[in-house]
Amino acid sequence: MLKLLPSKIVHPHFSPIPPFHLRSLSTLPKFQKAQIYDRFNGPLVLQEIPVPIPGPNDILVNIKYSGVCHTDLHVWHGEFPGAVKFPLVGGHEGVGIVVAKGSHVTNFEIGEQAGIKWINGTCLCCDMCKKGFEPNCYNAQNSGLHRNGTFQEYALVTATEAPKIPFGVDLAKVAPILCAGVTVYRGLKESNVRPGEIVAINGAGGGLGSLAIQYAKAMGMRVIAICKGLNQEDHVKQLGADHFVDVDTSEDVVKEVIELSHGGTHGVINTAPAQDPIIQATKYVRTRGTIVILSLPKNTPIGADIFDTVTRAITIRGSYVGNRIDTDEALAFFARGQIQSLIQIRGLTELPKIFDEMNNGTLVGRVVVDIQK
Repeated sequence: MLKLLPSKIVHPHFSPIPPFHLRSLSTLPKFQKAQIYDRFNGPLVLQEIPVPIPGPNDILVNIKYSGVCHTDLHVWHGEFPGAVKFPLVGGHEGVGIVVAKGSHVTNFEIGEQAGIKWINGTCLCCDMCKKGFEPNCYNAQNSGLHRNGTFQEYALVTATEAPKIPFGVDLAKVAPILCAGVTVYRGLKESNVRPGEIVAINGAGGGLGSLAIQYAKAMGMRVIAICKGLNQEDHVKQLGADHFVDVDTSEDVVKEVIELSHGGTHGVINTAPAQDPIIQATKYVRTRGTIVILSLPKNTPIGADIFDTVTRAITIRGSYVGNRIDTDEALAFFARGQIQSLIQIRGLTELPKIFDEMNNGTLVGRVVVDIQK
């Protein structure tokens, strides 16, 4: 059970560096509040730590809101690959105001709105970066993993990886777009489903699935929403789903999806953290269709029939967040009002309880924390 342990202990890891590259029009506080932990599965502790000073390529963002993502839980459990330097501030769906910048930064001005996402910095030089696959950069830096994240009042991000947030948008609602929104949007692009064609979305009633429905419709696709619970039908159809399949009551999910799609879906987006939905998808996706896996069930093989996969030329691929262009495009859909961000807002002080609820499977919907509460 996580406990909130207020403290003002200052760890050496959080010591600020000299302000050689600081360009700011405001006077910054020396200390800030943050939720940190010093070991995997350790308690989240609300502490005062120094406000970091940006390096030459960084901007410092005064975080107003931060989304809470299941990846934060994976990192906390020690399940995510990558070196972690404790103590650590988690979070990677932060939005706020630029209050300082490094000497090499030219793409942001003080006072502009910026986002901090999972990809906090890349080398821009490796073959992955050169091909536009920045999330797969061999030297990528991740918020809340390699660099302190957004569960704090002031956070650093490499300026080239920070998206600009348009003025006038709801900062709390835009926060999940930086991870969940970008992830499903890129996944839909990876599916190669064209406007007018049919995509099935597994786990459609969840946080990722709810966004995937909306992005798919905004991209001109027809949607079959697949999830558990009759109470989800109204929800997914309000978001734009053309058809709904309840895996709990359907006599044959595969048969039902094939009938609804008149021969199989052109693509599948899997957000359900389980093996069965993926196996079912390999049976109802039509020949030469693409299954995109976004979920991260631990130690779970895909389980596809190799003979059928080969002879029907099915593509099964993973998709991992998105690059800078994907981020800008996903944000543009939101700014145009085509995407609803369904969230509940809670305070930063509630983060230990939120982690408990995620861990126990009792958290409903996507949560955004108000950093000032």
